[in-house]
This record gives sequence, structure tokens and C-alpha cells, in this order.
Amino acid sequence: MTASFAARLIAWQRSHGRHDLPWQGADAYRVWLSEIMLQQTQVATVIPYYQRFVASFPDIVALAAATEEQVLEHWSGLGYYARGRNLHKAARLIVERYRGEFPSEFEQILELPGIGRSTAAAICALAYHQHRAILDGNVKRVLARYCGIAGWAGDKQIEAQLWQQAENLLPKANVAIYIQAQMDMGATVCTRSKPKCGVCPVQTDCVAYQTNQVAQLPTPRPRKAVPERHATFLVLMHGHDILLEKRPAQGIWGGLWCLPQLDDGGELVKEYVQRNGMSVNERAELAAFTHTFSHFKLHITPVVLHVAHKPLRVQEAGRVWLDVDEALQAAIPTPVRMMLELISRST
Repeated sequence: MTASFAARLIAWQRSHGRHDLPWQGADAYRVWLSEIMLQQTQVATVIPYYQRFVASFPDIVALAAATEEQVLEHWSGLGYYARGRNLHKAARLIVERYRGEFPSEFEQILELPGIGRSTAAAICALAYHQHRAILDGNVKRVLARYCGIAGWAGDKQIEAQLWQQAENLLPKANVAIYIQAQMDMGATVCTRSKPKCGVCPVQTDCVAYQTNQVAQLPTPRPRKAVPERHATFLVLMHGHDILLEKRPAQGIWGGLWCLPQLDDGGELVKEYVQRNGMSVNERAELAAFTHTFSHFKLHITPVVLHVAHKPLRVQEAGRVWLDVDEALQAAIPTPVRMMLELISRST
């Protein structure tokens, strides 16, 4: 008789799964942090951010005591910055409600900012060894193929089917090992492209493998035209100092320091210069490039303006002049970091 799906995954995990991730076997705080960082982000990218983050904020109390600015500085370059802001908000709530101890009840965890059903379940299973199924991106792919579930996982009916299978296949024991096995399988064997079906422990009864549908499952998101926007980013320099503006708390790059941005069809560079009482000694355009978000593309044209003096009109809250190298240490989005690194190398 063939061992159950869960038993085969658990055996595979013990022999072939990942065992050296820095958050494995850690407390709930570190499991939570890793789960948030791993949303939309690869493990290899996350590890150095995670290590730097826990070095600066070793526990929930330390994270809650930090400023949002400090948290975002540690998140700079990781993307999806609402994750960092919600992490900080949740830490303060945990200090307020639970005296800095991460809650162990699923419903309490689910109430925290930035935590959905699967993330809450992962924390319960991995940190507290509770009997909880998860359904992150990797698990959706594994289950869609193994169970032969067609249809885009973002559709509510398809997602409900996947959740049902996740619950049905959950073992009674060794849940933490099983959950890790699901995630590792999706990340290293049942990958989106070029899956390694030859070494898969469940290929004998995988519907997608047996019916030659591995390439078709899971069903991709329905294609639609990606909106495109254009913007000019002003690289305002006085000597080696550069002007940064703080973005509004909500929206793209919320709370981060950014270069002044002029959107296509809005204010022109000349108008911005005049409005802020600037005298420009030198102007140059850097090569335009495109930054892709999850829901649109932003075509960026960087314009470098060397000003004769730091105008009084930009000496106000939410704006700051920093040395370029110092600005690179601030909470800045990836495209701004790319431009500042280019400037730093050339000066």
C-alpha cells in the first residue's frame, strides 16, 4: 500500500529538505518575521535582510520601540513596503495587548496587521506545532498539480478547493515537518518552471504528472494589459548632497525617502525649478529605465540638476538634503538606490 501524501513528504523532508534556514526551529517572532519577508520574495534574497533585521531588532519589544523610519531602513530594497509598516504596527499591538509575547491563538494572530489565514496558520504550525494547514504560493502549486485542480488560484472557488485539499491531506502528527516539506517541495522540486518530477516523492499518484499536465498546472493568472506610467525623477544635487522627499504613508513606496517625482502630464522640470526658487548650474539626463510593480510599469527618466545653492523653499518638513553616501543608508526604494549608487560611483 502506498504511503500517504503526508508521510511521503515528511520522509522526503527529513532526507532532502532544507534544514539550515536561519528561522527554522526559531521562536514565533522569528517565524513570523520570516513568513512576512518571504511573501513575494525568494529565500536567497530574504536571508541577509532577515539576519540584519533580527540583529537590530532581536525581539518584539525592540521592534515596537523602533521608529517606522528605522524599520523601513532595514526593509529598503526588499519591496512591498506595506509589509514592513504592518510588521511594525503589529509589534506595537503585541506589546500593548500581550506584553510583548507573540500570541499563540490562531484568531489572535489573524487579527494582527498584515497577517492572513495562511501566514497565521504557518506561525501556529511551525512555532507552536498546532494542527493547521497552510496555502502559500508554493503549496498552491504543489496541490494544484498533485490533485489536478485547474483554474486560477485567485478565483474564490478554486482557492476554496485548494484549501479543502490542504485540510484533507494534513497529517495528525509531525505537522511542522510536513508544512516545511510542502514549502520546500514547492521551492526546490515542484517549481513553476522546469519542475524536477523525476525526484518527486509523490509523482506516482500526482494527477498532473500522470496526465501530462504539469506544464499546464497551476492555471496561470488570466492575462490583462499592464498599465504603463511615465515619470521624471529629479536628482537635485548641491556638491555631493542630494535632495530627498518623504513619500506619503499610503501608496507606492509609502513612508520611504524618494527623489522628487514629476508625473507624466503634470508639472514640468522648468516649473518645479522656478517654483522652488532654484538656480541650475548644470543639467543632464541619465538613461531612462523601467521599474515593474505587481500591477503596473513605471518608466523613469532621471534628470540630474546641479543647483547653485540649497533653496530655502525646500528646507521644510518631509524634505532633507543628505550626502549621497548617507542617503544610500536611508529608507529608499530600489530604483532610487540604483540611481544613487550610479552617482556615488561617478563622483
